[in-house]
Amino acid sequence: MVAVLLGWNPGVGDTWPGYSRVVDELGASGVHRRVWPVVIGAEPAPGADAWLFLHGKTGSGLIGHGVVASAPYPAGAATSVDVDFDVLLPLGDQIPVDTLADRAPLTDWSAAATDACQPVPEEQARAIRELWAECRPADEIDPVLPVPGTLPQDALARVCVNRYERNPHARRICLAHYGTSCAVCGFSFEAAYGPEGEGFIHVHHLVPAVQLGPGYELDPVGDLVPLCPNCHAMAHRRRIPYTVAELRAMRSRAGYISGSVVSQQEQDAQADARRILGST
Repeated sequence: MVAVLLGWNPGVGDTWPGYSRVVDELGASGVHRRVWPVVIGAEPAPGADAWLFLHGKTGSGLIGHGVVASAPYPAGAATSVDVDFDVLLPLGDQIPVDTLADRAPLTDWSAAATDACQPVPEEQARAIRELWAECRPADEIDPVLPVPGTLPQDALARVCVNRYERNPHARRICLAHYGTSCAVCGFSFEAAYGPEGEGFIHVHHLVPAVQLGPGYELDPVGDLVPLCPNCHAMAHRRRIPYTVAELRAMRSRAGYISGSVVSQQEQDAQADARRILGST
């Protein structure tokens, strides 16, 4: 089974208390795991796309995406699976059912309003992914990453990320303090690309993950720092990330490839790196 529709009516049975809070927390944590009842004989396999279909007084439509994270197991009187939701839209922001019926007509959307777990054929899943990609904005933190739900699961490799680097509130505080230029090389997307690059930069967590305890509280100014994607990737090149000072030192020693002719631009870049290093 490639994908399933999970029907959810907030006004019936388990109303998912705290849904709005979960939507906010998902932006920082990246995933929210929830137990979901399934029909015996039509259980989805682990790795299947799971689309959350809202129906009820607040309207109907596609409101979330997740991935089936477990094989079916008994949970009380029902058979259930674990679903890792990676996108949950606020109530009212769902893709309307009339749009779904027009763009992805193979599924019986009226049945989706009553079924807890309805299988979705591959052709239908492709249509839903295309529509979802059009309606969901690119990731403002790293637009190179595909929006969850826009690619089939067998085309993706799921990796763990530091949730503190994806906390939107902490990110805003960090950038308000440090600005949006890279703390290592000084690169500015706005200076390089104009208005389209304004406000874009990665945010890096300075404390190694192995040192974080269960009671850890994030300091957005002391723990986070803006890095361009190149310097951010280099910081994570080893298990214990390189520090900002180590990255600056690397750049001060580099600037050219051994045996190559050094251009004036490369010499200027090396001089800039030494200047930044000397200013700390």
